[in-house]
Amino acid sequence: MVFVLLTYGGNMDKKLLLKEEGTIQKIKEISMMQNAQDLKMILGKQSWEILTLLSTRAMYPIEIARKLGIHEQKVYYHIRKLEKSGAITVEREEQKKGGIAKYYRTASQAFGIEFSNGYRTMERPSLLGASPQIQKFFKEFVTSNGVFDAKIVVGSPAPHGPFKTSARDGHYAAHLTFFLGQFIKMPEDFAIKLDVDVKAEKEEKNNLILVGGPGTNLLTQEINEYSPIQFSMQSTTHGFLLGGLISQKTKRVYTSDVAGLIAKIENPWDKSKRIVVLAGNKAVGTKACVLALTNFWKKTLENYREDNGFASVIQGFDLDGDGKVDSIEVAE
Repeated sequence: MVFVLLTYGGNMDKKLLLKEEGTIQKIKEISMMQNAQDLKMILGKQSWEILTLLSTRAMYPIEIARKLGIHEQKVYYHIRKLEKSGAITVEREEQKKGGIAKYYRTASQAFGIEFSNGYRTMERPSLLGASPQIQKFFKEFVTSNGVFDAKIVVGSPAPHGPFKTSARDGHYAAHLTFFLGQFIKMPEDFAIKLDVDVKAEKEEKNNLILVGGPGTNLLTQEINEYSPIQFSMQSTTHGFLLGGLISQKTKRVYTSDVAGLIAKIENPWDKSKRIVVLAGNKAVGTKACVLALTNFWKKTLENYREDNGFASVIQGFDLDGDGKVDSIEVAE
């Protein structure tokens, strides 16, 4: 669980309590008690019973008395204490039998105490919300302050490179950035670049995330020889031909349009930096790779180990039959 400070007013500091259930993150508000006297006011048996009731819905004192089977004067006594401590607030007022009924509700869905000392600087604050495998995989791509430290490179939509192709898979980078944005702070500089701009501005010496195969992304094409799994690029009298993916380890060849490569290697232009490649034989293969890292990372990164070159062949599948890739398998 993680506490995040919010700028609320009132008698108590209010924060958010973050709870993770698998891939789902849930939050609730928590009020931090200011002193021992406030804490004492809410810890009595009947005070706690009243708080429990008011955490579910707003109620007025006579209704509370009936619910708990106690005299309404006792309820008013505890209500005054709880309101003074800041544990409850008036949500609304209604006319009832010639008088004004105040409906009370808990100020928060949780209460806690906090001592002033004990805070420590987190090495990578943003990535702490991610799984250990995601933290390991992207650790070089985040500064000590949790800011994204890389360029996401997509192919230019204009015809370019030796294949004279127009990239049709660059928009898959948007799905990737939404995923990374859960854990990593946005940098000041624009993080997404076209391959032609990276080359023109000589920005190859950064940490890079390359989206798109060698037919559409010039950077993927240039680092192909450094990957444990490579795209077959054949020179012919009519130009270059792509012959699918070839594993240097198993010698298997993957020619399916929905096959792709996820790799993490040293940056050959600066070995202190890293490059992640998400590249398919065709655009749909690139989509499968992006889904593999964002939606199915547990399966994809199961065999990932730090400080080793990583490469995996991803095979996309259309399970619901709508013509779109929605699932993946790790071929190797």
